[in-house]
Amino acid sequence: METSFLDWPGKVCSTIFLPYCNLRCPYCYNHQLVLRPDELETLALDDILEQLIHQQDRIDAICITGGEPTMHRELPELLEKIRGAGFKTKLDTNGTQPEILDYLLNKKLLDCVAMDVKAPLDDMSYERCAGVHLPASIIMESIRVLARSPVSTILRCTVCPSLLEQDDIYRLAKEIGGLWSEEASDHKALPPFLTLQQFSPKDPMDPALKEIKPLEDEFLERMQEKVNDILHGSGR
Repeated sequence: METSFLDWPGKVCSTIFLPYCNLRCPYCYNHQLVLRPDELETLALDDILEQLIHQQDRIDAICITGGEPTMHRELPELLEKIRGAGFKTKLDTNGTQPEILDYLLNKKLLDCVAMDVKAPLDDMSYERCAGVHLPASIIMESIRVLARSPVSTILRCTVCPSLLEQDDIYRLAKEIGGLWSEEASDHKALPPFLTLQQFSPKDPMDPALKEIKPLEDEFLERMQEKVNDILHGSGR
């Protein structure tokens, strides 16, 4: 469990990590939680909530992340307990379980969703960046689910130079914008910003990526400006 000022802009979040993931992203830095969670300390939810309730005047929300939280059948119950304790809820997801995401939103168990979008929305690109075969249509459906929901949405993409080229990022932004305009509810006429995240070679799941140099920060910032323009400006 960690406290963050960055997970949900404008909110102070405590973050609960759930183990396991159905993807094997080569650049994943949290791979011990994915592959060997039994080696990590486990805390009981009731104990976590008891600690957090004493800090309720300083914490706005609780973020459930992983791994991939939607793999756990107990997730709805977990969110209900958190909301029952008086906290807002945020979910971090890879978007591979659109039916579960839709269920949680319809049950009003979430106040914010952050979804990682790994690559342009074709099967070959997605398999390259997710590390497993995954039909991109599944990710597209999760984007549609989020577009129809009134809750706050954050989209993110990690830019690893050996896996994604500059044009891949711009194509992804255009694809997101197109999907969003088809499905958006009245609450969400404009798509969310697609936040580009810097790749870290420090300890990736694929050791070969330790030799890959991240993009220069200034270059990534220019890419971010172009992505923003595609989604919200003249390039849309």
